[in-house]
Amino acid sequence: MTDPASLDPASTATVQSICCAQSDVCSQGPWELPHVGEAASTARQVTRAALETWGAGEDCVYQAQLVVSELVTNAVEHALPPITLRLERPQDQETVHLAVVDGGAAAEEGSWTASCAPDEHGRGHGIIEALTLSSGSQRDAHCTTYWADVPLAA
Repeated sequence: MTDPASLDPASTATVQSICCAQSDVCSQGPWELPHVGEAASTARQVTRAALETWGAGEDCVYQAQLVVSELVTNAVEHALPPITLRLERPQDQETVHLAVVDGGAAAEEGSWTASCAPDEHGRGHGIIEALTLSSGSQRDAHCTTYWADVPLAA
């Protein structure tokens, strides 16, 4: 099992871990991720470590990693920095809440998206919908939060 605090501090500038028996929610993060393609890999590592700490099964871990990877990749390709990852597990539910916050829509597409033909990208939302119980977004004046709930016993 990987301890989230042991991950590269340059990639996970802010690492906080809160999970107490008196709380209604166990949470991990937030982790500020670099606005580069490698951020998706860091997010997958952090997600695996957090979910293993919570005792999640391998299917849940795999699905959560895939969803987080899609959300972070979308933030890198379509949004402004900063990118922040948050993970939560409500104690009274059998779900894991995944959230990626970005700096809002970018004026131009990222380099990977801009280099692709239209049929080579754009499948992320379908993947997220197929793997999650629910998902959505919330925008405010300075950022957008994309979130998804994955079954803990996936």
